[in-house]
Amino acid sequence: MDHAADAYRTDLMTITRFVLNEQSKHPESRGDFTILLNHIVLGCKFVCSAVNKAGLAKLIGLAGETNVQGEEQKKLDVLSNQVFVKALVSSGRTSILVSEEDEEAIFVEPKLRGKYCVVFDPLDGSSNIDCGVSIGTIFGIYVVKDGEPSLKDVLQPGKKMVAAGYCMYGSSCTFVISTGTGVHGFTLDPSLGEFILTHPDIKIPKKGKIYSVNEGNAKNWDGPTAKYVQKCKYPEDGSSPKSLRYIGSMVADVHRTLLYGGIFLYPADKKSPNGKLRVLYEVFPMSFLLEQAGGQSFTGKERALDLVPTKIHERSPIFLGSYDDVEEIKALYAAEGKQ
Repeated sequence: MDHAADAYRTDLMTITRFVLNEQSKHPESRGDFTILLNHIVLGCKFVCSAVNKAGLAKLIGLAGETNVQGEEQKKLDVLSNQVFVKALVSSGRTSILVSEEDEEAIFVEPKLRGKYCVVFDPLDGSSNIDCGVSIGTIFGIYVVKDGEPSLKDVLQPGKKMVAAGYCMYGSSCTFVISTGTGVHGFTLDPSLGEFILTHPDIKIPKKGKIYSVNEGNAKNWDGPTAKYVQKCKYPEDGSSPKSLRYIGSMVADVHRTLLYGGIFLYPADKKSPNGKLRVLYEVFPMSFLLEQAGGQSFTGKERALDLVPTKIHERSPIFLGSYDDVEEIKALYAAEGKQ
């Protein structure tokens, strides 16, 4: 046994240690945010474990059957939703929860209420589970204004979020978060059951070589999107064409964009005139992270984080990624606006 190596492993920056360090920079803080984040992290670990067993559970005939307690085995997205709702409510630090899986917002009972609202997609890309593609959880956190919590506390522009992040369940389990002072990535060490800081202060390259879009929708795109994708494939300035990478799981596509640079597009089209991705728990958290990493994000009309949602499951087109790449698409929309 290598005792020296084991001793080194206790010196690692775990997510708990990282958040406590951040907390110590704010002498006025009472640790509420730290407690909330610990509950989110616990939910992610649970879902990670469930995702890893999903194929096996199906293989040995569990999904859709009844277990010893007479409970029906739940589909992963339903299970993930319940895991996060319970984890967030039991933290005693939340007032309102908005989940992709629930039609209405959940108002926490008064005795368990805290000062935060959490918006989340418990398992984004869940249609990809059966083929082993990376899937993930996305979340954003708002602070409740004083007084009785109401939907107004959630229907705020993304720039009012105090934190956002995602957890990706792929070849490794990766947790990426920003509390408004840069973006940091942690990887789950299964032998310790701890998230370890592996990607401190992530910065997206200013310009990337990858574009990511569902080209199957091309016939329904608007002018600027079609022109932009054409420029990616056939650059007019003699540069090399961009590579196309599209997984179809937002967490995985955005994670790659964040690390390698480039642009991720889910534009509006004739079929989905308002776009397809949901504002509160997909567009806002990812835009928050990308801006914190030095990129930008745009809806086709405005900066994504300036958008003011009117419904909890509202949708929006989105273009996010490297600063220069998003500038190009903004210029195309501005040119069309002038015509």
